[in-house]
Amino acid sequence: MPPSSCSTNRQLRLTPLQRAIASITALSGGVSSLLSSLGELRNNAVFLRTTFEFLDAPNDMYQGSITVEKRSDKKYEIEFRNVSFKYPGQDTYALRDVSLAFRVGQRLAVVGMNGSGKTTFIKLLCRLHDPTEGEILLNGINIRKYDYREYMSIFSVVFQDFKLLSFGLGQNIAASLAYDHDKAAACLGGAGFDGRLAEMPQGLETTLYKDFDEQGVEISGGEAQKIALARALYKEAAFIILDEPTAALDPVAEFEMYSRMNEIVGDKTAVFISHRLSSCRFCHDIAVFHEGRLIQRGGHDELLADEAGKYHELWNAQAQYYTT
Repeated sequence: MPPSSCSTNRQLRLTPLQRAIASITALSGGVSSLLSSLGELRNNAVFLRTTFEFLDAPNDMYQGSITVEKRSDKKYEIEFRNVSFKYPGQDTYALRDVSLAFRVGQRLAVVGMNGSGKTTFIKLLCRLHDPTEGEILLNGINIRKYDYREYMSIFSVVFQDFKLLSFGLGQNIAASLAYDHDKAAACLGGAGFDGRLAEMPQGLETTLYKDFDEQGVEISGGEAQKIALARALYKEAAFIILDEPTAALDPVAEFEMYSRMNEIVGDKTAVFISHRLSSCRFCHDIAVFHEGRLIQRGGHDELLADEAGKYHELWNAQAQYYTT
């Protein structure tokens, strides 16, 4: 007699009491699993509450209606006019009476000590906050009057705490499931990642990390930074803003990136926040912040020649570690 028939016969020979016990046991196991899952949901809800509160928070930013001019030459100009800002609930100003205009197509380095106002300056530029006093102008018009989403579209920003996801390399570049393969590869090449790309088993389709794919590739901090730079280039925004773009790169890779910066950025306006003042030598213009104020502005040689200036102090404070 086949084994399946024997098994069926044994099941048929179960008494009503045995069948009832088996059913109760199965039901008990299901109820136990259900209660366990509900307990996990309850525990996780505590941690998710903050996330949901953030997602549900209303956007109180004034929403303008003017369309941002689409310029093929990317000739946009930003001007800060007597801008001051203090964070909600704070009595002291994070920025105080800042006035400056961007040179279109130039490279601007923003430097200063911790707490000098560099990051706040960038947040206001990207309109993550509105100024407490003064105004910011785009091509002579207050940025509050522009459509919020359209204004944001002219910026491509890489902050220090950028994130790469456990998806394909190309999808990480485009921040989208669908992407232009040739464009993504070109952006990786511009960021100095082309050599590593050639080693990847599936090219742009290679999954980053192993969270969802055992064949995923682990990448170093420096490689992640290059991918983040390629993501900024892929967007083709008029302004590229990089917060410590070479913090995870070795000195050779850093020098190579800055040496090719004009080629990488092209005709766009680039803004760098940097603690490594060596990077400033590759920029046309340097803005020095201290205690929330713009205290110096000029080229590297000009600022370095001012021995009483803050830039000279910061430069020599770093240089001593290389010259002694």
